[in-house]
Amino acid sequence: MKFKHISVLLDECIEGLNIKKDGIYVDGTMGGAGHSKEIVKHLDNGKLIGIDQDMNAINKSREVLKEYEDKSILVHNNFKNIKDILLELNIDRIDGMLLDLGVSSHQLDTGERGFSYHQDAPLDMRMNKEEELSAKEVVNNYSLDELNRIISDFGEERWAKRIAEFIVEERKEKEIRTTGDLVDIIKKAIPKGARKDGPHPARRTFQAIRIEVNKELDILKDTINDIVEFLNPGGRLCIITFHSLEDRIVKETYKHLYKRCVCPKEFPVCKCDKRREIKIINKKPIIASEEELENNPRSRSAKLRIAEKI
Repeated sequence: MKFKHISVLLDECIEGLNIKKDGIYVDGTMGGAGHSKEIVKHLDNGKLIGIDQDMNAINKSREVLKEYEDKSILVHNNFKNIKDILLELNIDRIDGMLLDLGVSSHQLDTGERGFSYHQDAPLDMRMNKEEELSAKEVVNNYSLDELNRIISDFGEERWAKRIAEFIVEERKEKEIRTTGDLVDIIKKAIPKGARKDGPHPARRTFQAIRIEVNKELDILKDTINDIVEFLNPGGRLCIITFHSLEDRIVKETYKHLYKRCVCPKEFPVCKCDKRREIKIINKKPIIASEEELENNPRSRSAKLRIAEKI
């Protein structure tokens, strides 16, 4: 099985994690283990915990990290369960964690996974094949209002309602089974003039359905809070996002964790007893260099935000 993977913002993440040789670090989204391998290379008697919900990624990471197996533990799970994962491993504190959100190159390039609008394949989009909900279920069973909401909110697609209407009409005739079927419907729904310039017309809708299938946004805020709870003072959290919805959640959650008080402004004295938990390392997100963009066009929308536990 070929597993093509180019790590995004690799050097920036390693620098951002500020790795200690004896520290415990978690890669919550291993993918092809590019970030993981670079992290573990910086460890002496430290430990890497690698997590991925895609079993293909776990198998590939096991190969990539073979010479570092004494320093790494691989876990087939979702990073949203970070508290349970660490407790099960009898780890009560970590020194850093990385989340590289979005779809891995392997998932996009493996046509049968159904993530890509460039390849005709069964509608799937599940990062964890053991989950029941697939893109096919969403497209064929969600109501018009639900489809409109998902495509509008998660895809930020201006033609969301029209695309949802075309999907509902099409599925009355026959079940929508493949990515190719869905792309054709989207192209019919979006007026020709609006399809001339810019990205692929299906990009936003595919993004929206993928987010819904994998519940990507639902888990992010709570997971950030859980990770910060487990960080040692001085420990770093690095998060790479690929679209504005994720980036906004990371930014706002960091802001909340940075605040000393969340009482209403009209309160003369603080009553919330909140304390500042992190400092924000970079006020503006770190983006890919021109050199990286040339080598890896998929890094174009990547944004890295780093926080440090106080």
